[in-house]
Amino acid sequence: MYLEKDLVSVGKRENNKKRNYLVINPLQGKHIPAAPGNVMALFDALADMLKDEYKDERLLLIGFAETATAIGAEAAIRLGTKYIQTTREDVPGAEYLYFSEVHSHAAEQKLVKNDIDRVIDGIDRIVFMEDEITTGNTILNIVNIMEDLYGRNIRFSATSILNGMTEAHRNRYKERGIRLHYLLKTDHEAYGRIAGQYAENGSYEACDTSSIRNVREISISGRMDARRLVNAPDYRKACKALWSGIEESVSFEQEQSVLVIGTEEFMYPALFIADRIEKLGCKVRCHSTTRSPIAVSRDEGYPLRTRYELKSLYDKDRRTFIYDVGEYDRVFVITDACNCQEEGKNSLLHAVGKNNENVTLIRWCEK
Repeated sequence: MYLEKDLVSVGKRENNKKRNYLVINPLQGKHIPAAPGNVMALFDALADMLKDEYKDERLLLIGFAETATAIGAEAAIRLGTKYIQTTREDVPGAEYLYFSEVHSHAAEQKLVKNDIDRVIDGIDRIVFMEDEITTGNTILNIVNIMEDLYGRNIRFSATSILNGMTEAHRNRYKERGIRLHYLLKTDHEAYGRIAGQYAENGSYEACDTSSIRNVREISISGRMDARRLVNAPDYRKACKALWSGIEESVSFEQEQSVLVIGTEEFMYPALFIADRIEKLGCKVRCHSTTRSPIAVSRDEGYPLRTRYELKSLYDKDRRTFIYDVGEYDRVFVITDACNCQEEGKNSLLHAVGKNNENVTLIRWCEK
């Protein structure tokens, strides 16, 4: 059983008038470095809530970018279902369903329509996977789009680690027949006030984008992209093949401290690899870069101290961030940005290299 102190830290969004706070989950492996075994256990606890509920239904799980992509992937793998994530990236050959996440710093989301078209007749229920649901408006936006497009025979559920919906919000879902599942009910009423109390006096570092930091680079083929529809057991096999490729190229020592970093929406494969390294007896932490501009503070109790501003590996015009990079024996950056932007690569490696010498960049590529 998880308590609020286990899963909730309140952060402060930077220059966001729609919502000044951000719920940061210390066990999610996104903004705060977390032990991968603990992250997987959290995601599996969420998936297990669905196992008996829908055992006779054909499910499609949809994970929301960026923060819930790994949650959705692990749940789909545990349940053996089909899986796709929403995205803000451009996907070759894709037609999209567009919808909005109104309170976000990057409001527009996309879902690959031609993949949904291909399987929708064989789906009984779509389950949306989130880290937290506050009002439920984002999910209602896409439910409305899908019902207009595909009719009203599909059933919907929304599953999240945290649920901060008011009774009025929950009643809207009940009226629409959308079932809710969550690990922890939260009350967000005080979060804005809490966030507003913190001084933005942490360390803000803009990382060098031009000079090259030479690190070992490994390319491994066989990438499976969950921005397109995947069969979750096949996705797990692809992640296992990625791990086999890493094991062939890298040796690990027990008790080594290891950091594994994913990039933006590409969270699950990095978490999968981190979990495998931890099982070898290493002391592992995992988190990822993010589009979210979060204020950092030295104030007692605030979750984030240092913010590194980066260029994206996927888009040279996009700012991204990573927070609180510590000191480790080994660091692995794992990305599917195989043709990554040099400025993004340089800035991330400089951020990681401020405290770490032994850094390896792993690219998971299609060929």
